[in-house]
Amino acid sequence: MGGKLDSPLYGMFDIRAKVNGMRLEQGGTLGEYFIKQPKDPYAGYALKWDGEWQVTYETFRDMGLAYAVGLVLIYLLVVAQFKSYLVPLIIMAPIPLTIIGVMPGHALLGSQFTATSMIGMIALAGIIVRNSILLVDFINEQVAGGMDFAEAVLQAGIIRAKPIALTGLAAMIGAIFILDDPIFNGLAISLIFGIFVSTLLTLVVIPVLYYAAMKNRISPSRAD
Repeated sequence: MGGKLDSPLYGMFDIRAKVNGMRLEQGGTLGEYFIKQPKDPYAGYALKWDGEWQVTYETFRDMGLAYAVGLVLIYLLVVAQFKSYLVPLIIMAPIPLTIIGVMPGHALLGSQFTATSMIGMIALAGIIVRNSILLVDFINEQVAGGMDFAEAVLQAGIIRAKPIALTGLAAMIGAIFILDDPIFNGLAISLIFGIFVSTLLTLVVIPVLYYAAMKNRISPSRAD
């Protein structure tokens, strides 16, 4: 494949539309395999999709597993920090919001979602969780000091907005310098657009979710 649609999947599925279920002169239809070899290669005629497609599948499979393991480890660390099973779920809630920035960002710049793009999404998970922890920890500190919970939630969004925004901006500026790299531009796009969108949404989503979930559980004398 070459040109604008140079991903192997486009050519693969174009050909598959023509050969899927193809009737054979010897009788029966042509079988096909995507991710594994035929169990019995002598049972009949079959097509094994391989090459670049197999590499793409294995790469994203391994990246997906790494992403899942990373999320589990982040959850366990946050559980240890806040001594709660609910708070980490709230803190990690903005992680899916990175997709709102990453996918449109690739489409806007006409870039394909590559393995390095996936690496960027894994890195984003840690960045977004850090921002969420800053907000939640600030709320707990203010409540422990005697501030009303609702007021503490508002103050967290106001006071922590500037350092969170500056940290995100620094990461975005650093990623700009690898935008023209043919291999790592996917990483740069994921970081730039993912951080931009998720940072803005985190400042809204985390205070709202934390208030909704904890308003009947937290009092000025107990902010854990």
